[in-house]
Amino acid sequence: MSPLGILTAVITISTIVVGLVIVLENRNPSRTMTWLLILIFVPIFGIFLYLYLGQNHRKKRTFIKKRKQDYRIIRRLLDNQIFVSDHSDLFTRRYNDVRGKVLPLMVNNGDAPLTANNRSHLLKSGETAFETMLKAIESASHHVHMEYFIIKDSVIGRRFQQALIKKAREGISVRLIYDAVGSWRLSRRFLDEMREAGVEVKPFLKVLYPVILAHRLNYRNHRKLLVVDGRMGFTGGLNIGDEYLGKSPELGYWRDTQVQIEGEAVYALQVIFLRDWYFVSGQEIDDKIFFPRREHLGDQLIQVVSSGPDSLWASIHQGYFMAITTAMQRVYICTPYLVPDESILVALKTAALRGVDVRILLPGRPDHRTVFWASKSHFQELLEAGVRIFQYQKGFMHSKVVLVDDNFTSVGTTNMDIRSFDLNFEVNAFYYDEAITRQMSHDFFEDLADSIEVSLEHHRQRPFIHRFKESAMRLLSPIL
Repeated sequence: MSPLGILTAVITISTIVVGLVIVLENRNPSRTMTWLLILIFVPIFGIFLYLYLGQNHRKKRTFIKKRKQDYRIIRRLLDNQIFVSDHSDLFTRRYNDVRGKVLPLMVNNGDAPLTANNRSHLLKSGETAFETMLKAIESASHHVHMEYFIIKDSVIGRRFQQALIKKAREGISVRLIYDAVGSWRLSRRFLDEMREAGVEVKPFLKVLYPVILAHRLNYRNHRKLLVVDGRMGFTGGLNIGDEYLGKSPELGYWRDTQVQIEGEAVYALQVIFLRDWYFVSGQEIDDKIFFPRREHLGDQLIQVVSSGPDSLWASIHQGYFMAITTAMQRVYICTPYLVPDESILVALKTAALRGVDVRILLPGRPDHRTVFWASKSHFQELLEAGVRIFQYQKGFMHSKVVLVDDNFTSVGTTNMDIRSFDLNFEVNAFYYDEAITRQMSHDFFEDLADSIEVSLEHHRQRPFIHRFKESAMRLLSPIL
């Protein structure tokens, strides 16, 4: 056989083997078909792309350590919830609103205890959020825990670096987790300066040899959280970089949402960090000093929900689905990316068709063009069902917020896309609180004033090249 024949045979056999692996994984049919089509039309490229992005390691060895349940940490959290018993009727009575449906689901599928003694502040801009976070770090008396998808060696990145170095030199325990791919460009010098000062710094799923450890490119820690002394916590859409201060020439003003939490919900953020710290460092930490008792601070009901490829259930995805399908009056969504799976897409259309006021606020300009066009591919069917879609014009919309009726708000790191639902490690705060929902609804309508509504008639008249881009990116959306 000629060398060309041998090469052809190897490629054919490899394609068949990879195709069989894809079929036997029993994943979502649309994702399976997407991978098979790529293998058929571009076999060599398809094989390498699958090795990098396609392997399903949810139940494989990579996350055995990550899945380990540390019940001592959970026990510590529950032991310190001295006010939650006042709301035990939430579990014993049958509520027909979104609160009564989502809350028990999150307890059962996401190890997300209800917390009741909380107060929060919403932070709408990078400048306000960063200054508040830096002040919190400065106030630390025992420990600072940070976990971020993207940290950049930038002006604001250096301010956080110096704040952490200062606390470490004061004898405060400082631990930092950064995602190895999200923070790919973060320099060794930036990290070494912190380590030399006593900051404990660990990467999440470090990628040393991309060809060998290709799957690690696909499962990223997209969480953004800060915990100070177990008393104050932050989460939301902001990473650490100057563009989040509106300094990107291409994107301009950056609209995001961050929450500052004091109270029992901080224990849940602490649990998530300590579990991730165990995964990246092998150190088990559950001392009671990390879960300090708190006086009565407020009456906000919060569940901090985490999900990821190590989870038995797609907790946040299921929470969104239940909230949308339970909605009676309104569903308002802010998201930078709209690449939902079929279940969320059907839930949104069904809610609109039964008379629920469904509105989705998206960026008017892209930061990732492939996802931007994939998002627009869903516009027509949503508009036809009565969903109202708005595109933000003031700058870049990066908030990840879901509002349902009068008493459910989700703020966190989860985008309305398949990657966040199935592949990334995420964290959201689910609020069952009318005051927060009113405030977030007010902010939502302020953002709508800086947006343009997409009309069905105008959308139908878009150029053919736009339709082609949408269709092409939608075909690839299951693996984006």
